[in-house]
Amino acid sequence: MKTDTVAPNSSSQSPSTLLSAYQRGVAILQAAEVANADNEAFWLLEAGLGISRLRVYAYPHARIGTADWARTESLFRRRALREPLQYVTGIQAFRGRNFLVNPKVLIPRPETELIIEEVLASRFSTVDCHMVDMGTGSGCLAVSLALDCSGATVSATDCSAPALQVASENAQRHGVDDRIRFFQGECLEPLAGGALAGKVSVIVSNPPYIPADQCDCLPWEVRAFEPLSALNGGPDGLAFYDRLLAESPPLLHPGGILVMEIGMNQSADVYRKVNEAFIVKTVRRDQAGIDRVICLERTSSTWTV
Repeated sequence: MKTDTVAPNSSSQSPSTLLSAYQRGVAILQAAEVANADNEAFWLLEAGLGISRLRVYAYPHARIGTADWARTESLFRRRALREPLQYVTGIQAFRGRNFLVNPKVLIPRPETELIIEEVLASRFSTVDCHMVDMGTGSGCLAVSLALDCSGATVSATDCSAPALQVASENAQRHGVDDRIRFFQGECLEPLAGGALAGKVSVIVSNPPYIPADQCDCLPWEVRAFEPLSALNGGPDGLAFYDRLLAESPPLLHPGGILVMEIGMNQSADVYRKVNEAFIVKTVRRDQAGIDRVICLERTSSTWTV
């Protein structure tokens, strides 16, 4: 859609049409040097006014009320302060489904979808079995497992109560809350020594893997808004891999799999940490050619934490 150059504060008068609202929104974002201002303006209008982009194209001179613009402008102003678009709109797509997100949870990334693809390639995708999601955050992995593996029941853990609330809402939103149980606690501790011992077929995790000294070097929109606990993987970024490799064997039955996302240049380090309880089954690369997901298979070797 063609836009005119409109200064973000050129008039105190509220835009009166969809076209003028779009133009004002683009100007606000451009003044803040938001790179994809034209498209993001559409997304923010959709979120603020509850309309589709098609309606803006089809009825550019449709009237909007002052209250509607005030609500929508607040979204543009938040984005102009570099708050991630996903937090402003409250939605992020994952595997073609919309998930609720807020600053209490990490924004799901496309690379994490490789975890689900790895599980779907396994024999467990079509059988009745139990799966676990460690560090569930928004619940995108747990919910996707329940949706894409019809015979699966899922346990999901997270140390953050607010994150578990978001995950629970997403499970309800997608109609799988009856097949997912949520547990608060560090790593897999909430499930240790319980009824699931030796009965889990799949454990998945997108753990924190950014080295602590690199967290301050992350892009501003990440380090200023996303939860540090979901990013900081300890001094070398590998702390949660140590815990997963130690805490998952008692839960997995022989032949069960542990599927983990890994950071850039971490595959060799994770390889070296694999103990006798596992064999490396596969490694998947993302679209940039980076080793991104590693799948380990539980052996029949005895292993105690």
